[in-house]
Amino acid sequence: MVKLLIGHKGSGKTKQMIDLANTQAEDAQGSVIYINKNARLTFDLSYKIRVICMEDFEEITNADEYIGFLYGIISLDSDIETIYIDSILKHANFQLEDIPAFLKRLETISDRFDIEFIVSLSADKEEMVGVDFSSYEVLN
Repeated sequence: MVKLLIGHKGSGKTKQMIDLANTQAEDAQGSVIYINKNARLTFDLSYKIRVICMEDFEEITNADEYIGFLYGIISLDSDIETIYIDSILKHANFQLEDIPAFLKRLETISDRFDIEFIVSLSADKEEMVGVDFSSYEVLN
């Protein structure tokens, strides 16, 4: 399943995502992964959460490479329960027009590997042209 947190900068998405991840990590039977643009949030997240900072992987420059990166993470850990992706529009030169296809690909990965994705986007619903919101749960 793919779940979304949407809204413009300053609307509380990251705080909500951190709270969700920390709560989940307490009872998780598998791995919880949190992908963020930088290391700024490392100390806000539980030690049980694997934090990945995209600044360490600056060679990932588009959606295809990002999907390959996710497959690499999944191939190294078959016990992943949830992958949190904070502010995807700040990663790998993503644009709003890339989001519908990216979310569809996440949906495919989610179904195949039984991994939940929680993705935050700095945009309003109305700006996300082409996204079929009936396919995703919006958490806020």
